[in-house]
Amino acid sequence: MSSTEFVQLDSPLSGDVAADALSVRGPASAPSNTARQHLLTIGLEDYFQVGAFQKLFDHDRWDRFESRLERSTRNTLELLERFQTKATFFVLGWVAEQMPELIREVASRGHEVASRGFYHRNIRELSRTEFKEDLARTREALEAATGQRVIGHRVADGWFQPDDLWTLEVLAEEGYLYDSSIFPTFRSYADQPRRQFVHHLETPSGSIWEVPPSTWNVLGCKLPIAGGNYFRQLPHTLLKHCVRSWDRHQTAPFVMYFHTWELDPEQPRISAGGRLTQIRHYRNLNKMRWVLEDYLSQYRFGSVADVMGFETTTPSPHRACPGGSRASALLGAKSAPTNSSSAKAREPLGQAQGGKECARTPVTIVIPCFNEEASLPYLSRTLDQLEFALAPRYRATFLFVDDCSTDTTWDVMHAVFAGRDNCRFVRHETNGGVSKAILTGIEAAETAIVCSMDCDCSYDPLELKHMLPLLTDDVDLVTASPYHPAGRVKNVPSWRLGLSKGLSLLYRSFLPQKLHTWTSCFRVYRRSAVRGLELREHGFLGTAELVGRLSLNGSRIVEHPATLNVRIFGESKMKTFRTIAGHLRLLRQLFLARLKKPQSSDLKSQI
Repeated sequence: MSSTEFVQLDSPLSGDVAADALSVRGPASAPSNTARQHLLTIGLEDYFQVGAFQKLFDHDRWDRFESRLERSTRNTLELLERFQTKATFFVLGWVAEQMPELIREVASRGHEVASRGFYHRNIRELSRTEFKEDLARTREALEAATGQRVIGHRVADGWFQPDDLWTLEVLAEEGYLYDSSIFPTFRSYADQPRRQFVHHLETPSGSIWEVPPSTWNVLGCKLPIAGGNYFRQLPHTLLKHCVRSWDRHQTAPFVMYFHTWELDPEQPRISAGGRLTQIRHYRNLNKMRWVLEDYLSQYRFGSVADVMGFETTTPSPHRACPGGSRASALLGAKSAPTNSSSAKAREPLGQAQGGKECARTPVTIVIPCFNEEASLPYLSRTLDQLEFALAPRYRATFLFVDDCSTDTTWDVMHAVFAGRDNCRFVRHETNGGVSKAILTGIEAAETAIVCSMDCDCSYDPLELKHMLPLLTDDVDLVTASPYHPAGRVKNVPSWRLGLSKGLSLLYRSFLPQKLHTWTSCFRVYRRSAVRGLELREHGFLGTAELVGRLSLNGSRIVEHPATLNVRIFGESKMKTFRTIAGHLRLLRQLFLARLKKPQSSDLKSQI
């Protein structure tokens, strides 16, 4: 960023130069009496909104998760009140729109509320124009919730790298007084040592302060000592020594940070993301509270606005987002549905003009469950949305089949869903496998159309809105197909994906239906075509055998391109290599059965 001129400070937060530099922006004079008052910043976000899971969940599915944000935020406020400490809370605009009362309470307790962008997105996902619109939309939501001026910013995902520093010019242009998005760890910014401390700079659009989380120099590298994940992963004795040395020898304030979800060790465990992600997010959550208590008891902390003397009591005279309410559309993002969608899903929808109820087709949605206690709260919110989406044309009944779970699935299932008059429950006395559970549900259904879906929502159940109309009079099965040319697979390991695609290619080669995907459990069935179908395989193999038998019987099967995502909660029950061997055995059986069939039954699938 060659156009930016840095103001050299002998002490990063002292001197007449700092006061003169700040005068162009109009806040109170340069910070004073901050020698031993440090800065505390907090990321206010839920456990599923974090950077570790950023690539796994689209923000339009956030409201399907069990929110624990109010609980973790109140834990944080209680901790700060206990030590009479004020802090800066960096808050997502989405959170401020969904939970304005909570954000208002944070501000009413004397804490500063600053921007963290509207969604949890990396700066490299945004153009300059989109970044400005995101800033405006977020600021509008935060100031509407708090009635206070928003003057600070921290990027939601990751940290600013040298190529991202154009953002500081935009922030200054939009009237932000400081940013806290540069974390100069290890060898990053090695040629700019002042980046390690709170510093002031000039841009073509005006001046701005940078408030980097603190690091400690070790053998030419900058060790992160500021908090968050590092407090949980690194030895407390080591970091405590570094912080003590900073407090004694540095004139600049120490900048500490953590996240509200780090004070919630009982949060649901998301299984997606791999081993490193699990360590990064969950390791030593029980350690966080006592570590913070240790620091808060020894050092004085304050919010960025308080320590640096910035005014936040009045709304900011910032520029309105170009086009006003056009910001949402220009950002290319939808606001996530509020919790009111759950209530709407229970209302008698499907009303035509004049108050007469439209004729709605009854459908049964079978959900096989085996040890899915962790998935059921997420499933509940997802089914609310599904019922609401289907309501104009379909009347849905949900039929849960517990395949002899060994955990508390049966009890949790009733606790979560028993209050709904459109839910039914069936339980196997012995474990029969996913295909057996689906066939049990089909047999127990009382409708001509039956759907099956995964309890873990690895396919988005809302796709049923598009799949159901494909079950026309001449179609017996509609199946989700991630391996279809128009389908997608997200976050599945490449080796496993290669094996699955290879098996699907073999089925496609040996059987009359030229389908791209044979093993999906996400389907729409004509009950009369499937009921009574005898399968030799009842586990994961049975999903392929069912399609194979229908194919050999001459049924017409339609594929719907869909997205397959990695499991969110719990562990996969599939034994990969045992399943592959089983598929090869099943292929041989189906191919031999085909050879005995008249060739006239070979039909091509309609895609």
